Amino acid sequence: MATRTNRTVRQNRHADCGCDTHARPRHALAVDPQIKISNLKRLRRIAGQVRGLERMVGEDRYCADVLIQIASVQEALRAVGRGLMQNHLRHCVSAAIRKGTPGQTAAIQDELLSLMYTYLH
Repeated sequence: MATRTNRTVRQNRHADCGCDTHARPRHALAVDPQIKISNLKRLRRIAGQVRGLERMVGEDRYCADVLIQIASVQEALRAVGRGLMQNHLRHCVSAAIRKGTPGQTAAIQDELLSLMYTYLH
């Protein structure tokens, strides 16, 4: 039980980003405008796919067809996640490590590990 409690505390512990503004909600340090536009387009497309899945389920479509569409949505979300992780590493994490105190550096490392464990599952 102690492991679960420690894990919960670790997951809820957020590191300050490298942007020197630690108010909530937190914001990314730097996001390339083209990447942001691309991610927003992808997410709108994914939202449309999810609405399509809802219709398929409502219409009792063939299970294998629904599962294929679910896999497509999951991969599309993973692609957005990969781009966000890359941006986070290049900007937020690297800046926090460069500028941070030893405690802030440890916090961002813990956050990064937590993100990796969550993202890998």
